[in-house]
Amino acid sequence: MKEFLLVFKADYNAMPKTPEEMQANTQNWMNWIGGIAAQNKLSDRGNRLDRAGTVVKKGDGIISDGPYTEIKESIMGYTLIKSDSLDEATEIAKGCPIFNFGGEVEVREINVM
Repeated sequence: MKEFLLVFKADYNAMPKTPEEMQANTQNWMNWIGGIAAQNKLSDRGNRLDRAGTVVKKGDGIISDGPYTEIKESIMGYTLIKSDSLDEATEIAKGCPIFNFGGEVEVREINVM
């Protein structure tokens, strides 16, 4: 089986705000990840990423406070899964709860060197 990185992207402003919405969202994520694990296709559940960060550009040495000023959608987190193909990994990604908030999932195969 191959490994695939699922990168979750969304607008932080579109995420749940009330405790009830946040709890329901967390449960949806736990159910989705649990379903992947039950199929023995979860390599690493990954983590959420903090909004704060920096971007370093080598050529001019400019360091900025993250990519968030130029783009609407930010990288929210990631998960590693096992799959036989990109098509299968894409099918797994289609169940991601990020779509409930207008987000997207980038699916990338990890090439082992």
